[in-house]
Amino acid sequence: MQTRIATALTELEATHGIRILYACESGSRAWGFPSPDSDYDVRFIYCHPADWYLALDEGPDTLNFPVDDELDLAGWELRKALRLLRGSNASVFEWLQSPIVYHEALDFRARLAPLLPASFNLKAGLHHYLGQLRRGVEEDLATEEVRLKRLFYALRSALAARWIRERHTVPPMEFAPLRMLLPAVLEADVTALLAAKASADEKTTAPRPTALGEFLREELAAGQAARDILPVLRNTGAVGELDGLFRRLLAEVGAA
Repeated sequence: MQTRIATALTELEATHGIRILYACESGSRAWGFPSPDSDYDVRFIYCHPADWYLALDEGPDTLNFPVDDELDLAGWELRKALRLLRGSNASVFEWLQSPIVYHEALDFRARLAPLLPASFNLKAGLHHYLGQLRRGVEEDLATEEVRLKRLFYALRSALAARWIRERHTVPPMEFAPLRMLLPAVLEADVTALLAAKASADEKTTAPRPTALGEFLREELAAGQAARDILPVLRNTGAVGELDGLFRRLLAEVGAA
């Protein structure tokens, strides 16, 4: 798959006349709880030659491709990605923390890393993870049998929301550091469920866990109560820095 992904990215650059600046794993393989049949969720950020940005009308800013059983490939154009970062889009913050990087050019991630804390809006981040958690509580935990995949999606979202509430910083992408916020009484249950997921397929279900389900409901309620009182910790100077980085990257791509 590493070879297939590298080949796909190279072909994209040639076919679309773009430069891929960054490509990473964004799904359960990066989160730390894949199943044996988990696909590869590859997300990338790309840019066009500078002239593309000088047209009166903006062109398409997304590249999406059909998903097969192994590979889910999608990308955002650089200006779109930086705008979403400025708007505190949680997906961009996760991509830039991914432990699995398939491609990087021009030190892209390293140059953006110092701007992440100042660009993160606590309320926006909390809203994102609460939305995912609400789905888990209201839909996935509404039945006696729960898909292990969906259960861990909800648990990860609950812990990310808790991280934002308690630590007022960007939550880590990976499950392992988030798990430090898990109550000790739930550790044994989560360890057993992780072991089950590691040997199960994507559709495997388990009986709805009572204690863990109650924890998820409590975290949803706590997050909803915190939304209106969270401080807005943002540095407007980051906008100018993002603008400057955007221009420098375009110039460097043109000179390459």
